[in-house]
Amino acid sequence: MKSHNAVGCAVTLECLLVQTSDRVMENELANDRPYLPVIIQGADMETITKQTSLFGRFAKKIARASGHPRSFAIALLTIISWAVIGPLYHFSDTWQLVINTSTTIVTFLMVFLIQNTQNRDSEAMHLKLDELIRAIGGAHNALLDVEELNENDFALIRVRYAELARSARADLQRGGRDTGNPEV
Repeated sequence: MKSHNAVGCAVTLECLLVQTSDRVMENELANDRPYLPVIIQGADMETITKQTSLFGRFAKKIARASGHPRSFAIALLTIISWAVIGPLYHFSDTWQLVINTSTTIVTFLMVFLIQNTQNRDSEAMHLKLDELIRAIGGAHNALLDVEELNENDFALIRVRYAELARSARADLQRGGRDTGNPEV
């Protein structure tokens, strides 16, 4: 695979893969393992691109901007300005209604925008963790989509891992080690 400048390359899967660690790529190639995850092997490199949804792009930009210190400063200045002009309006109901309505509308809209970006980030993290589970020898592939299990099955797995943690802490207290690959 040839070297690319990640800033100037097209928004394709190939560009995204170039941004990964060269050492990981060399190890996978040296071990004759497929470099691309199984799920995207054979996919047309040109059809796998970054998010193009107008709402998705908008939500991501707004979520980033709203988390910036400048946004907080603007909100704080708005509240201070509103409080300062209170005496001019004799602290009337209209004066109170302006800030209440404004904050309610902004909060209502921000809930959907931020939820969209959190859902996308959560799904991306699950995919990355799934890939790590798939790639690590000895890992349990049954955990790849654990978030999709029903509550009972999910609880059983959680209890088993809690038992492993308790056992590892007990081993540490007895002077043992808490490392290894116990069966689940």
